[in-house]
Amino acid sequence: MSDTVLAPAPAPLTAKDFVTDQEVRWCPGCGDYSILAQVQKVMPTLGIPKENIVIVSGIGCSSRFPYYMNTYGMHSIHGRATAVASGLKAARPELSVWVVTGDGDSLSIGGNHTIHLLRRNFDINILLFNNQIYGLTKGQYSPTSEQNKITKSTPFGSIDHPFNPLALAMGADASFIARTMDRDPKHLQAMLLRSQAHKGASFLEIYQNCNIFNDGAFETFTEKSSKADEVLFLEQGKPLIFGATQNKGIKLDGFKPVIVDLAEGASTDELWVHDDKDFYKAQILIRMFDDPKLAGHLPRPFGVFYETDRACYEDSMQMQIDDIIAKRGKGDLDKLLKGSETWVIN
Repeated sequence: MSDTVLAPAPAPLTAKDFVTDQEVRWCPGCGDYSILAQVQKVMPTLGIPKENIVIVSGIGCSSRFPYYMNTYGMHSIHGRATAVASGLKAARPELSVWVVTGDGDSLSIGGNHTIHLLRRNFDINILLFNNQIYGLTKGQYSPTSEQNKITKSTPFGSIDHPFNPLALAMGADASFIARTMDRDPKHLQAMLLRSQAHKGASFLEIYQNCNIFNDGAFETFTEKSSKADEVLFLEQGKPLIFGATQNKGIKLDGFKPVIVDLAEGASTDELWVHDDKDFYKAQILIRMFDDPKLAGHLPRPFGVFYETDRACYEDSMQMQIDDIIAKRGKGDLDKLLKGSETWVIN
């Protein structure tokens, strides 16, 4: 009879396993608390050991995230989180790498790094917290702030035209593009899971309320009194329907989306059916970015806009290395350093 004693199976991870002993130092009421809670709830369901998860951040309120997640992490420098994460993924492709960033961090000083990560398609998850303001530096306007925004740095109103982050991602040929919000926990969890399941660079914009310097920036989309009529939730294979009583729909008039009233005889058969694999329709959805204060505006879409399969950078790089080794053999570092030309000095 064997005396071998089997080690007990490790206990399943819970959200508490991803909580650190660090005091969470965001302003009371900040939307970052909700995002942190949903990430901590989702992580145990992924089946990934904590030691194989890395969260990389840049600079900003959102970039404190690694301190509050009981995983490996790096609080890097302003705008360079995507560059640091790319290097890590290239060297350690087996790791689950997450970039946590803000609209200032990744779309201003870090804009160039962001678009190149997306076009290269590293298998990395980008969580962009968009609060349309610089919160950490006390309230200057950001690349996503609306025109005429009065802030400490624009006392007479911003004259800048703001970025549409998803349009930027689409232009960079991102292979996964989605949007969610801090005040819809279930939807946020679903989008986190979709982002992680995607093989390639996932770009998830999260509307996040800064209750100190830009409170209520997204209340049209988050408040119960207006949400149903202002938010269009995208569901694969389902018609685009919204409204307090699901009485409104979106159909295409050529390439132009128009609102129809289902209560007044419009048929669901004529409505636009969402397909997140449709490259051309995704661009139309992303441009549904109307100012909700304007009459006749379209609802703001939330969900997965676009997803496609494309080779990941780290996989292509390894294939290239393997191919070269197969043809030429392993390299000799000493020989490489010596070079092909030498001199003897007498």
